[in-house]
Amino acid sequence: MKNIFKNINYPLLLLTIIYSVFGCIMIFSASNVAAVLRYRVSTNYFFIRQIIWVLVGGAAGIVAMFFPTKSYKYFSKIALWLVMILLILLFTLGRIAGGAQSWYNAGFFNIQPTELAKMVLIIYLAVYYHRISLKKKITLFNMLYPLIYAFAFIVLIGLQPDLGGAFIMTGITGLIFLSIPIGKKHKRTIYKIAAGLGIFVLFLVLVLGKNILQSYQVKRLMYFQNPCDRYADADGTGYQVCNGYIAIHNGGLTGVGLGKSSQKYLYLPEAHTDFIFPIICEELGLIVGIFVVIGYFLMLITILKIAKEAVTLRNSILTYGIFAYLLLHILINLLGVLGLIPLTGVPLPLLSYGGSYNIVVLAALGIVQRVNIENKNDRIMEKIKKL
Repeated sequence: MKNIFKNINYPLLLLTIIYSVFGCIMIFSASNVAAVLRYRVSTNYFFIRQIIWVLVGGAAGIVAMFFPTKSYKYFSKIALWLVMILLILLFTLGRIAGGAQSWYNAGFFNIQPTELAKMVLIIYLAVYYHRISLKKKITLFNMLYPLIYAFAFIVLIGLQPDLGGAFIMTGITGLIFLSIPIGKKHKRTIYKIAAGLGIFVLFLVLVLGKNILQSYQVKRLMYFQNPCDRYADADGTGYQVCNGYIAIHNGGLTGVGLGKSSQKYLYLPEAHTDFIFPIICEELGLIVGIFVVIGYFLMLITILKIAKEAVTLRNSILTYGIFAYLLLHILINLLGVLGLIPLTGVPLPLLSYGGSYNIVVLAALGIVQRVNIENKNDRIMEKIKKL
């Protein structure tokens, strides 16, 4: 146990703790008004639940730190199929929220299989590609086989419809694929197949999009630029983003003060979830908002460094996949609330309110710590062998 705590990455641990605590504080500040006026619950309702998610996620992260990555091969395929079944059953048993049938109602909290699917796919790809890398001959079929599962996940998530989740799943798969050492011959063929699939998906979106997507999603894709021009639309096409702009403008450089946001008074319906960043900027100022972005950058750089130091392909893919997972969530959320891309309802890691997402993120960061521990142990073993 001493060896494990000695070899963890303390800068990453410190950033994880800071963001988790700061997230709880900002969720309380952003949600206390809406909790009473909109949800008819106590002012600290979302705050208490967020603390519970952080504690559960922290426990999951600690377990992941003690769990050797080589043991993932025993459950990765089973977990993949279980999540696949959960995604399929959503269409009959799932709860609709925010226009998407993405949730299971478990009483005290809602379970979102999409978040589990992202992490399970990363683990499966890491285990699979590590195993075939040990073979003498690797065929094109071996390389492409796991993409069948990735494509199935993307389709099932997209049909909910959850465009943000489907896009992140696609991005994770693509970035993991780029991290795998592939021969030039296979690489050219794979790029051609990827281009063909991209054209096919684009065709489906253009031809079938209006039949699959909700009307508000189509309008978000079409009118994400100049959101304040569509502020008064009945469906609120630009309502949230425009109010996010107002929040950031109100805060200026130093903010109006913690708990003193005006936009959280039901002007921003998702102030404690997707739009937590504008509330941070309004209450604490653009300077703190910039520090939040810098902190994320440091977290991602640290994870990327751990990935590059990984001795095994399994650990490398695990960490690159988690890097891609966090990076895409951060980019899509921030660019969405700033009106630079269509709004898709993607939360910010450790800052946005949410059970399934925060638990998975903290578990993922625990896996990164485990990889860092194994990296240091592997280097020690290499030094011993050279003696």
